[in-house]
Amino acid sequence: MSRQRRKLGAPQNRSQLRLGLGRLYYTMRRYGEWFLTRKRYARTVNRGITLPHVIFSHHTPLLRKLRNVNMQLQQNKIVNLKLASTCINGLVLKPGETFSFWKMVGKTTHRKGYLKGMVLNNGDFYAGTGGGLCQMSNLIYWITLHTPLTVTERWRHNYDVFPDSNRTQPFGSGATVAYNYIDLQIKNETNADYQLLIWLDDQDLNGEWRSAAPPESSYEVYESDHFINTEWWGGYTRCNVLRRKVYDTEHHEIGDELICRNQAIMMYEPLLSP
Repeated sequence: MSRQRRKLGAPQNRSQLRLGLGRLYYTMRRYGEWFLTRKRYARTVNRGITLPHVIFSHHTPLLRKLRNVNMQLQQNKIVNLKLASTCINGLVLKPGETFSFWKMVGKTTHRKGYLKGMVLNNGDFYAGTGGGLCQMSNLIYWITLHTPLTVTERWRHNYDVFPDSNRTQPFGSGATVAYNYIDLQIKNETNADYQLLIWLDDQDLNGEWRSAAPPESSYEVYESDHFINTEWWGGYTRCNVLRRKVYDTEHHEIGDELICRNQAIMMYEPLLSP
């Protein structure tokens, strides 16, 4: 696969009026999609019974030491993750249904108990009510890539904010969310029920897809064509391609699929100091 370089413009500071009008437009358009289309959204939650077959599971640490980030925001994030997990944990995704992150979680307000956590925006971060839920959307996206479920909507992070310290997943393997128009949606195009489990323990956020039927395939997600560009405006962009190998029940490779192409503006210097 050849590298296709696309020139990115320098980061822009748009007016608050323009940003507010844009959010209002896309928010109302999303409400229209939710209530006026014939798409079947998953709503069934079953916490008492779990489906028998584990398809894929993963966990990510709740606390990370991030430079110039108040640790209290991460403590607040844990509260936010617990609240959001109660809305999703046990969700049953039936054949033909679509999971929508925001349709399940709803708006994260102070009245519901959400606290100010870290919110990334245009390469910077600020304290916003309900901040930190991207850790959950990242996890759900990652475990979904290891199932036959179909990701129908995913928004990549446009900025690479932190270096690869202790990174265990490829660059670009996350999914950002912002209520309600930047959503993560997953459709079940199989013939079996799937169940999403999300829970927290003392150290990690845990996610798991289970199914009523045993898995017929397994998946290996990998990165290719990773490179860093020096842009004309003086900054750097980072690019890669995510793919996945498909294996049958005897672990014979039966496919190699394109997942996505990523490109993000780097908010740190990619070169090591002497």
